Amino acid sequence: MTNPVLEGLAKAKESAVHLEMRDAYQPNDPEFIAWQQGKRLDPADRSSWWRPFLDVVSEVTGRGVVMQRARIVSEPVTDYIRYEHDVTFPNVAAGEQVRWLPRRNAADIALPGTDFWLFDGETVLFTYFSGIGEVVDREWRTEPAVVDLVRSAFASVWERATPHDEYRVR
Repeated sequence: MTNPVLEGLAKAKESAVHLEMRDAYQPNDPEFIAWQQGKRLDPADRSSWWRPFLDVVSEVTGRGVVMQRARIVSEPVTDYIRYEHDVTFPNVAAGEQVRWLPRRNAADIALPGTDFWLFDGETVLFTYFSGIGEVVDREWRTEPAVVDLVRSAFASVWERATPHDEYRVR
């Protein structure tokens, strides 16, 4: 089975932006469970945390594509968000820009109903989740009204959000 996110990244020429709005994803993820049990990534040991997706990020940003991820989070944050924050430095090291926005600061932004990727400002990939945060479906959309909503939502979130290195989980 092909991964639609990887397909979108492979085709991206200028930008790939990703908005995450859930407070938890995939509760049975082995890496999350290991983190809950005390496993931490060692920034000094790159081989221990570099993973295949980071090769993709590095390749995409290396060819000039701006890759941005914004996360809208409830505060106080969930354990899953603490985990995400703790393991985000590899994404930044690979060239992805990441920002965090407390949910209270997003209350007046018109947002789509689910997480998305927007590639080159033209093509949206929505991801639909189960109640516990497992991916159940993805959908490509290109209608101008949908693209405009997503583009505007991401721009508003990005403008208000705090860069990863400055955001402190609460």
